[in-house]
Amino acid sequence: MAKTIVKIENLVKRYKELIALDHFSLEIKEGEVFGLLGPNGSGKTTAINCLLSLLTFDKGTIEVFGEEMAPDNYKVKGQIGVIMQNVAVFDELTVYENIDYFCGLYIKDKTLRKKYVQEAIEFVGLENFTKFYPKKLSGGLLRRLNIACGIAHKPKLIILDEPTVAVDPQSRNRILEGIQELNRQGATIIYTSHYMEEVEQICTRIAIIDKGKNLAIGTKDELKKLIRNTETITIEVLDIPEEAVTAINGLEHVYETSFEDGRLTIRCSGGRHNLIRVLGVLSDREIPFGRVYSEQPTLNDVFLEVTGKELRDTEGK
Repeated sequence: MAKTIVKIENLVKRYKELIALDHFSLEIKEGEVFGLLGPNGSGKTTAINCLLSLLTFDKGTIEVFGEEMAPDNYKVKGQIGVIMQNVAVFDELTVYENIDYFCGLYIKDKTLRKKYVQEAIEFVGLENFTKFYPKKLSGGLLRRLNIACGIAHKPKLIILDEPTVAVDPQSRNRILEGIQELNRQGATIIYTSHYMEEVEQICTRIAIIDKGKNLAIGTKDELKKLIRNTETITIEVLDIPEEAVTAINGLEHVYETSFEDGRLTIRCSGGRHNLIRVLGVLSDREIPFGRVYSEQPTLNDVFLEVTGKELRDTEGK
């Protein structure tokens, strides 16, 4: 049975009248890539900062690697790597010097540190940029440097907060592949992102939080079984009479129908042959249509139903 790496129980954090964490509990097992999802202001960052003992809290307990987490528990902190959304490197230091500095906070043996720094450089693909200063790097390369600084000391628990924001597709793929490789090498990962496709791709379990509470937790398949939506049908159509929309909405298993910007969207709960019935309504009324899509529920559907918010609408807010 996998060991518990992180155990948070009944965590309460208040900022005067605001309750940032409301009896929040979470357990993460060894070897997981654990996705932490929530709109901005949901309590994700507060939970991470409490986990790292960067914030005090009003109530609850936090254990990491079986030990109570505390500001002076350097033994535990030395086994954690943190890569936050805002890049944290020194502009005055080269790529190599930055990685060497952060690795040196944990690894004092110079020979071992040199080996670890070189491995981190190769891991993120910065071999050709070791003498560059951060200001000369592209956004994607800067993100890779940020990751290298956080993982060079080979931590057992790695926390990544939005590591792919504003990077090119090539760098994003490299980062995601790197995260999966770190996991294969034995690291437990906590991962936050607004990009649902990333979470679906790499996370083994996922928690959705809002208003400081854990609303749902499970694998992506387990989460999808919690919601009403089982199929979303999208049809491109120039125009559709209100009567036809009403007729589709009245079909068995259809619980929501909307038409906007030339797209007819139908959400279904259970049933079979929903698409055939919808197309039958359009054909009976001789309504021309273009492309047709039928999709199984996504994590975004889960997020929307659980929180009542579109995750992509929370970005930057």
